[in-house]
Amino acid sequence: MSDLDHKHSDEHRDPRVYFAAERTMLAWVRTGVALMGFGFVVERFGLFLRELAAARGVELDAQQPGVSMWVGTILVLLGVWVNIAATVNHLRFRRRFERGEPFVTPKRGMTIVLSVLLAVLGIGMTVYFIVVGRG
Repeated sequence: MSDLDHKHSDEHRDPRVYFAAERTMLAWVRTGVALMGFGFVVERFGLFLRELAAARGVELDAQQPGVSMWVGTILVLLGVWVNIAATVNHLRFRRRFERGEPFVTPKRGMTIVLSVLLAVLGIGMTVYFIVVGRG
């Protein structure tokens, strides 16, 4: 093994790189938990609005789930997906790190996928608010 190969291998085993990966994974876990918590709040807010309507004497179809139930469920599922994907990415990184291999950035970043999904959800909710607001 040449000095260059040894130096290259040592750079990839620098503990700071590993600790940075740990912090990144924990940040993704916090993001996933926040999405799940927000999804729960959104779903419960729909229940609160249905209860409020019932208290005012407005009849609602109790069997019909509201939009907030679906949005809340989607947010919870996104949170679960984020946590699973973060764990998978971190385990892949650890295997490569422990073997002294350079880490290869995934072709499709979780950040981009999550951002697009949240943007689509936000646009859908905006359209829903406009349609319901006119009705």
